[in-house]
Amino acid sequence: MIQRRSGNRIYIIGAGITGVTLAGEIRKKAVFGKVVAFLDDDAEKIGSRIHSIPVLGPIEEVVELLKTTPADEAIIAIPGATRERLKRIYRLLVGAGFVRIRFVPRISQILDGEAHLIQARQINPEDLLSRDPVQVNLKRSLAYLRGKRVLVTGAGGSIGGELCRQLLSGGAERLYLFGHGENSIYEIERELRLLQEEGVGERATIVPILGELQDRDFMHYILERTHAEVVFHTAAHKHVPLLEANPVEAVKNNVFGTKNILDAASAAGVERLVLVSTDKAVDPNSVYGASKLIAEELVLRQQAAGRVFLVVRFGNVLGSRGSILPLFRTQILKGGPLTVTDPQTKRFFMTIPEAASLVLQAGGLGRARGLYLLDMGEAVSIKEMAEQLVRLYGYEPESEIPFSYTGLRPGEKLEERLWSDGDTALPTEYPKILKLDRHYALNGQLEGVLQTLAPICYFSPENPDVYRNRTVLRKTLKKIVPTLRIPEDEPPH
Repeated sequence: MIQRRSGNRIYIIGAGITGVTLAGEIRKKAVFGKVVAFLDDDAEKIGSRIHSIPVLGPIEEVVELLKTTPADEAIIAIPGATRERLKRIYRLLVGAGFVRIRFVPRISQILDGEAHLIQARQINPEDLLSRDPVQVNLKRSLAYLRGKRVLVTGAGGSIGGELCRQLLSGGAERLYLFGHGENSIYEIERELRLLQEEGVGERATIVPILGELQDRDFMHYILERTHAEVVFHTAAHKHVPLLEANPVEAVKNNVFGTKNILDAASAAGVERLVLVSTDKAVDPNSVYGASKLIAEELVLRQQAAGRVFLVVRFGNVLGSRGSILPLFRTQILKGGPLTVTDPQTKRFFMTIPEAASLVLQAGGLGRARGLYLLDMGEAVSIKEMAEQLVRLYGYEPESEIPFSYTGLRPGEKLEERLWSDGDTALPTEYPKILKLDRHYALNGQLEGVLQTLAPICYFSPENPDVYRNRTVLRKTLKKIVPTLRIPEDEPPH
């Protein structure tokens, strides 16, 4: 959120096109403060002036001098910087005592060739933890959406919201923001309209829609009414331990909610639907994973001619709602301890913007009934990531910020995988997107299992005894998901 800072002294790190553009915008809107100088490492620029603003450098030497009289704010305007370079600059600025440090989007998120001040956001240490994101040519990737009506479910969530931000520049005619959370839909609509006001993206009409995936009649009504041609289905209940405690709701929302939107999309003539899935769907031992595996299969069995319904599967995203990093940040700021489930735990991680860019790219690349994987690189040790985060905040792990090992929670694994034994990941024309050749599809019993699950999730006078029965639900799921864990002491209700 932009605040009034008319007395703000701002240093822009990077005297390239992006930095100069931001300086011009700040000059026009003096309410944000005044650019004191550019900092750059380019010897040809150092000592010059750009629009009367001096270019100082090298960055490391100038920042050292600023320790005695630190400025209020720094904006890192180097969208092509590697993660290591960003980390080095961030540490220098923190050491110099800057009150506020912002940075502009990666190159892959600047679609019109220039960044806008509205896109600069506060940099957090967790932004510096992942590998360097792949650079995606979104201009090319979004061509299939030009002139289309696009609906995003879960638009107020981490991935859904970022898809919407990037879709602003896709040339869509209308962008429907679908979700059940009033506040989250309000926030993303307000943010997108503000981005448009500041010149980001194209003039897509933004339409917020409050509704429930679980409401079958409404899903048919809204897809017929909106004439949406492309759907990105990101909405899901996804917190593993919480869903282990509420397994019926997990299935009701993730399985039957997905079935509702698929049936509605087929009836309304939706041309393309992309389901966002998870590595938890691979050999799942949790109800969440099982529900997403079934949701994948529901999408992959769609056979309507001329329709492209597909799945994009990937691992964790840094900084998403409910992810471990915001929790670690809170624990660090209160002095610890950091709660790590197990020192051997590993997870795949990707930034939210990178994941959203690749989902959009896969959505255009994908063929009907295809399951696509995002290349997540190597799995990362949660313990090592926690240690890096502690150091980025200026502390030493264990000695200054203690760790507490709590053990795996219900439904969690030590390591996740992106595909099962017997599956084969095949390359596509895009280096970070793979196509999965699967070796099985839920043992061919999906229809019968759905019929058994329905009266557990929705009350039926013909079979009232199974309504909300967790034991029957898990045993039913296990027929097609043999890896599913069944607790020994769980009551049926």
